[in-house]
Amino acid sequence: MPHGKSAEERPPLDVMVAGAGYVGLAAAVSMKQARPHLAVAVVDAAPEGAWEKDARASAIAAAACRMLGRLGCWDEIAPEAQPINDMIVTDSRTGDPVRPVFLTFGGEAVSGEPFAHMVTNRALNGALRRRAAELGIDMIEGVAVRAFETGIANVLVHLADGITLAARLLVAADGVNSRLRDMAGIKTVKWEYGQSGIVCTVAHERPHNGRAEEHFLPAGPFAILPLKGNRSSIVWTERTADAEKLINGDELVFEIELEQRFGLKLGEIRVEDKPRAWPLGLTLARAFVKPRFALCGDAAHGIHPIAGQGLNLGFKDAAALAETVVEADRLGQDIGALDVLQRYERWRRFDTVQMGITTDVLNRLFSNDFAPLRTVRDIGLGLVDRMPAIKGFFIRQASGLSGGMPRLLRGEPI
Repeated sequence: MPHGKSAEERPPLDVMVAGAGYVGLAAAVSMKQARPHLAVAVVDAAPEGAWEKDARASAIAAAACRMLGRLGCWDEIAPEAQPINDMIVTDSRTGDPVRPVFLTFGGEAVSGEPFAHMVTNRALNGALRRRAAELGIDMIEGVAVRAFETGIANVLVHLADGITLAARLLVAADGVNSRLRDMAGIKTVKWEYGQSGIVCTVAHERPHNGRAEEHFLPAGPFAILPLKGNRSSIVWTERTADAEKLINGDELVFEIELEQRFGLKLGEIRVEDKPRAWPLGLTLARAFVKPRFALCGDAAHGIHPIAGQGLNLGFKDAAALAETVVEADRLGQDIGALDVLQRYERWRRFDTVQMGITTDVLNRLFSNDFAPLRTVRDIGLGLVDRMPAIKGFFIRQASGLSGGMPRLLRGEPI
């Protein structure tokens, strides 16, 4: 990108995406692949190469896997992906010697297709970045968006290095604490849970056989998610004060507490990376779009990880926004016009609000030790386990293969 020219002298962009996470990259790749003539750029505040240091992993639902396949990324990701073959749910106290299983799920959304895979963030981000490079998407890294001005025909995006770029559409995919959302004056509905999510990777002696586990404990859910080899990703919800003590305290204490929750069914366990913690809350943007501006992914909605759907909601956003933009461009419409962008907002807003409310209710229902409520919810889990139709519904929801899906999530081209 030439750095010596003013915005008026540069060829204008069609789309600028702020945020080079999976959602921002997926949105950029989806639009550019479907309409190669569109000039698309991605700007990210993180230093170049910072994504390669991300040791976490994510659960990718079947619909998102189909989308990644259509974008030409899944063949590269697949060797690093661990299918989730089945899942069990328990509800107990931390010190209980036995954890009865109240609910089990088979792992197939449809025959031969697991409802989800666990994928390392490095593999996912790397594949999307390489595809973006193949398509000719400009990557501007290590530079934040300082401000932007919306005009009639375009939006002027002022970068922190003094460069100004013009685009017909600015997409904010810069995370739950989105600065661009604030710059746009979009308010949020937001509250904190007083919980933090501890994330780390563990190695264990015995194979997991692709089984995922979610233990509902009084402080919050403790999830064990299978990775390639004898390794698992831990997503451990704990009260914020306790989480900070655990990750900043003695490593031996952390390992003892982890083992108490993990159990010994897979033999001895060993923490492979430095545990990290993030505060958990619910954030819902009051609007997803403004003229020449759209929110995507966590910038539009941040939800509790209890259902493992945050990233997959983001992929739905990316697919829906790309389909909206591509169809408008085919019809010769202005891709940044408010009436065009409102189609995307109508498509995605109800689904994200519904999922936000659902995860909020589930967290409040299960993150406590109130005995009468525990009895009721355990009976409910047991009843669901005995009703195949309802279990099938939950599997379809978890796989993302329900509702009005964008074409990419069905594995179809835009």
